[in-house]
Amino acid sequence: MTGRPTQDVPQGQEALWSRVDEYFAVLTPEDDALVDTRTRAEAAGLPDIAVAPNQGKLLHLLATLTGARRVLEIGTLGGYSTLWLARALPPDGRVVTLELEQHHADVARSSLDAAGVGEQVEILVGPAADALVALAARGVEPFDLVFVDADKQQLALYLERTLPLVRPGALVVVDNVVRLGAVVDPDHPDDRVQGVRRMVDLLADHPRFDATVVQTVGVKGYDGFALLRVLP
Repeated sequence: MTGRPTQDVPQGQEALWSRVDEYFAVLTPEDDALVDTRTRAEAAGLPDIAVAPNQGKLLHLLATLTGARRVLEIGTLGGYSTLWLARALPPDGRVVTLELEQHHADVARSSLDAAGVGEQVEILVGPAADALVALAARGVEPFDLVFVDADKQQLALYLERTLPLVRPGALVVVDNVVRLGAVVDPDHPDDRVQGVRRMVDLLADHPRFDATVVQTVGVKGYDGFALLRVLP
């Protein structure tokens, strides 16, 4: 998760959202490897913006339901969501994850290796927009699922550069697109909000993306994600 715009929430509402997430946590238990991945990221000083356990489980289920064998992740951070995704893949499956910061990538590598999925995960360090072009130039095998959890300013660009890398029917999940409801303000000063709005403009009449957005609340506050299907 990225930082959220400031907006008033009814008193006690966020506490209730968190309690509901805690109640349903019995359905998404974290094992030692997942907990260690979170705590290693915290100890290394990484920002607390990874997906929540229930959101990680959602990614895991989506990867399983789509029969994904190859996953592209834009925004590794400490590798928490990467671990959820890697565990959904068959033995010959692979996650390619893009991370801007070398320190974040090093922390993620340690956690993923310790969790036993390191051989299935390739971490590419550097600007994601450049990495997407480089992957296309390599002629990599198409991806079945894409998870975008990186800077919102470039969402439209990321989606355009993802298209040559995915198969028709692929699923794309874009996190943090509701921004506490700030997306309804066309003049909002936050460039992350404007990045989401540019993405929506792109998707509204795009010939190869079929999309929707789901609003969410929980321990991470009020936000939401976009769910896209890549058309032939």
